[in-house]
Amino acid sequence: MAEEEPVPIVTVKEPLDLIRLSLDEKIYVKMRNERELRGRLHAYDQHLNMVLGDVEETVTTVEIDEETYEEVYKTTKRTLPMLFVRGDGVILIAH
Repeated sequence: MAEEEPVPIVTVKEPLDLIRLSLDEKIYVKMRNERELRGRLHAYDQHLNMVLGDVEETVTTVEIDEETYEEVYKTTKRTLPMLFVRGDGVILIAH
């Protein structure tokens, strides 16, 4: 029989290790002010500053209709080839 290659054991000792495992992968980032990002994680630091590539940004705003006084939700999307994300606005990161 051929020898099987050992499977590398992934150890997660601190929360930033989970983000390290997402390098060069598509991630979802929820930001403050109803902003969401989906893109490929190129780099990050201990402050959660990140560089994302092939980013789709979704911004949701709420406006009040002046006639009916109802909340109107408006979603705006845009695509960016590269984006620097400041870490203090990050709420959640998902793989």
